[in-house]
This record gives sequence, structure tokens and C-alpha cells, in this order.
Amino acid sequence: MSIEETALELLAVKSEIARLQEEAEALTDALKGAMVEAGREELAGDGWSASWKNVRQTRFDANWFRRENPALASKYMKQTTQTRFTIG
Repeated sequence: MSIEETALELLAVKSEIARLQEEAEALTDALKGAMVEAGREELAGDGWSASWKNVRQTRFDANWFRRENPALASKYMKQTTQTRFTIG
């Protein structure tokens, strides 16, 4: 397979992934709607189960910390380098 064919195949696969993600989101929304309509946080069927619950989390708000304590925040910052591949 040539580089050109490989690149075009990759673009086609990425397009299919995006289409499938949209389809999965629509199906997820349909299940969530059924759960709301039934007033349930959990549903189950033959070989599957779904739950939709509120979950509390505590996270560190780095942006707020940087605004409130810029000198202290800069003391603990470090630069990193990443390699990024893009195609489009």
C-alpha cells in the first residue's frame, strides 16, 4: 500500500469512527431518556446493564490557583514537550 493510499485509508477510518461516535451518542441519549421516563438510575436487559447516576468528585482547580497565587504556581510549573501527529 502506498503512502497516499495509507493516508486516505486513515482518513476514511477516522471518518467512520466519528460517524460511529455520533451513533453511539444518539443511542446513549435514547437510553438516558428511557431511564428518565422510567424514573430509574439503572436499567438491565439480557446481557447488558446501564446506570446513570450523579457522582461527586473533588478536583484541584489549577486555573483558580494560578490566578490567586501566580508566584507560587510558577514555582511549580514545568515545561514538557510532546510529539503530535495530525492528518486532515
